[in-house]
Amino acid sequence: MRLPLWGYILIPIGAFLLFAFFDHFGKLALARSTVFSVSIIIIAVAMRWKLKERVWFWITMASLAALHLPLILFIPWTTKWIPVLVIIPIGIADLYAMLWVVSAVGKFIEGSKTAER
Repeated sequence: MRLPLWGYILIPIGAFLLFAFFDHFGKLALARSTVFSVSIIIIAVAMRWKLKERVWFWITMASLAALHLPLILFIPWTTKWIPVLVIIPIGIADLYAMLWVVSAVGKFIEGSKTAER
């Protein structure tokens, strides 16, 4: 699956608007962690897009997104530069954890339906 052309335009605009929103309220330190969390959640949804018609998938993704809120709000974030080699492994671990949860929930939900038949 490839990102359409409009995605290459809207993603930087969305990130800029999110940074401007947090800067307006004096919470610029939260902007980077929010953009990273939203990005990882979007990547997880894109990787499991074939499950888009299943309600359990969207409930699971909403729950995972809600679990990111305390991480964003209660961890003291900095506006200083952080090396990419530090950020990327954390994002990948977060992505793998979310994909594992989606897989586990899917096996639990789908397994119970096949057992009923």
